[in-house]
Amino acid sequence: MNNLFMPLKISATALEAQKVRMNVIASNIANASSTRTPEGGPYRKRDVVFESYMFDQNSVGVNISKIVEDKRPFRTVYDPSHPDADQSGYVNYPNVNNIEEMVNLMNASRAYEANLTLITSFKDSYSRTLDLLRA
Repeated sequence: MNNLFMPLKISATALEAQKVRMNVIASNIANASSTRTPEGGPYRKRDVVFESYMFDQNSVGVNISKIVEDKRPFRTVYDPSHPDADQSGYVNYPNVNNIEEMVNLMNASRAYEANLTLITSFKDSYSRTLDLLRA
């Protein structure tokens, strides 16, 4: 009986992982122009790293192993009037590419929707099975 609900458990792990991914992407987009952070310097793009883990011998779930900072270089713009400009007049901006982030957001959103569809299909199948057993 425990394996009967395994598809729901697996989809729930994927939903949670994609929710966190969408939050990180939203943070990247929101900070795309942040030249000052509490740590000092411009904001660094963050990425979510997924890992799989075994529920049992046949079932694999999704977990977030860590959230990492992207090590690509900052974008530099010549703007000597900016308060964060260096002595040469250049400002370091975050290494966030908004187009890349929007593509990642659409990807995460579609993965989230796919798992919601699976849960809904499972629920409908289970309900129909119960209705047939009652008849």
